[in-house]
Formats: sequence, C-alpha cells, structure tokens
Amino acid sequence: MKPDLLQISDLSREALTRILDLSEEANPPRVLEGQGVALVFQKPSARTRNSMEMAVVQLGGHPVTIRDEDVGLGTRETPEDAARTLACYHACIAARVFEHELLESMAEAVDAPVINMLSQDSHPLQALADILTMRQAIGDLKGAKIAYVGDVNNVSRSLAEAAAMLDMHMTVAAPESVHMAAGELDRLNALGGEISQTADAEAAVKDAQFVYTDVWTSMGDSDPEGARAAMFAPYQVNAGLMGLAPEAAFLHCLPAYRGAEVTSDVIDGPASLVWKQAENRMHTARGALSWIFLGAL
Repeated sequence: MKPDLLQISDLSREALTRILDLSEEANPPRVLEGQGVALVFQKPSARTRNSMEMAVVQLGGHPVTIRDEDVGLGTRETPEDAARTLACYHACIAARVFEHELLESMAEAVDAPVINMLSQDSHPLQALADILTMRQAIGDLKGAKIAYVGDVNNVSRSLAEAAAMLDMHMTVAAPESVHMAAGELDRLNALGGEISQTADAEAAVKDAQFVYTDVWTSMGDSDPEGARAAMFAPYQVNAGLMGLAPEAAFLHCLPAYRGAEVTSDVIDGPASLVWKQAENRMHTARGALSWIFLGAL
C-alpha cells in the first residue's frame, strides 16, 4: 500500500516517531535525486510553499509549484485527471486545497504518494512541525499537557491526533458552539493519550506545558459582522492567561493577528517558540518526504 499522508492518523505511532527522527537528520538522504515533486496550491501559502520547496531541494529533488489557475482542480479538470497527469512527471504530488475530498480523489487515482499540505479537515504537516518543536523543548512527550485555545479547526484536529498517538494530554478551550462532536472526541481518544474540551480557557491553561492558538477566522472565510471575534474574545492568549502556566511555551501556526487571538507581548515574548515552529515546517516536510521515499513503516 502506497504511503499517502492525508492526515496524521494515516500514520502508525512508529511512523510518526520515525518522521520526527528523520526531520532532525543533519545530512538527509537525497532520496529525491533527479525527481520532481508537484506542489499544487488551490489556496495560497507563504510557509507551506517555502518549506516544501526547500525540503524537496534538500532531498535532491525539483519542486514544481502549480497555482490553481494552472490546473483548476474540480473545475477545469477533475482531481483524478489532474493527479494522473502530474504523476506522469513527478514522483510525488502534494496539494493545498479547500475540500479534503479532492485529496482523497487524487490519492485513489494514482500510484504516486499524495501529501496533504492543508485541507479544511486536516493540516498534518503543521502538526508534525508542532510536535517536533515540543519534543525539542522538553524531550519525552508522554504525558505532556497542551492547552489549545480558540477555534476548533484543521490545525487543532491534526494536533489532537498527533498528541493522542504520542500519549499526550490536550485540552481544547473553545466556545461550546464550536466544540467537537462526541464521536470525534471518541475517535481521538481511541488513538491514545487524553483529548478533552472545555469552554473555560483558564482551566485549560492551568499547569499546561504548551499553550497553542490559531486565528479565529481562517483564510478564505470572513467575519463581516464581527460575530466570531466577539465570540472568541474571551479566548485571547495574553499575559494574564499565560501567567496561569508560568513555565509554559507558546505556539502559533501563523499568520497571527496580533491583538486578536494573541497579544504581541506573548508572541514576541521569551516563552514564544513560534519562529522555531515555523522553521520546523521545513524540517518536518523533509522528514515526511524522507519517510515516504525510504520506505514507509
């Protein structure tokens, strides 16, 4: 079975750990020597494009970035046909899309591995960078506590999958109206660890080792009436909230809206690991590609 990476739970616990280990290789194997990797962007990106392009180059490959107007996924051309065409030229296809189903259709159509660079459901490459950053900060992650404060989205879902698989504890603090359904929570806890949710941000953060947040309105969405901003205002990560976990590190997947989900004194403060986290996007992209082409566990 080919090693697609559409969500973190596609991996075994051993594979997840192996990717993290490969991400820290000082001299990564040039497993893509002379091969192309198609990077399809239905949604634009700064960190994802730069990190993936450099990861491919560091493995000896040639990245080809393709904008949505070049291929028209699901509009000008079916995702299956687009994937079949790209697989004629490239050893691997990676795509950043709106609908997760597009990735599933592409993966089913080709023998080349398909990697999710972001969908509405999942952001596995971000979660890999998050977990690597945490491991570099404290070492053994078993039992470590994460407080995720803010919107329940693709980032929080992928992070929760990774945390559960590594026997971590993660509490999502968010308004009840955006809480995960009971079935989703059960699925996560079946992976291991302990994933919970609450409407109380202060309770979630107390004694946490990591405090994580993300934007309240994702790219492509809007909040014209300011309703979401008002709903999430009590979930701002500021000095007062961080003070409840004085030893905690702060993480954010970026871009950040300073003064909304996080204040500048937190993201720029001594507890912030945000820039190491951003750098690790490249290292873990390289680790994921290495895992795929060295032979997935």
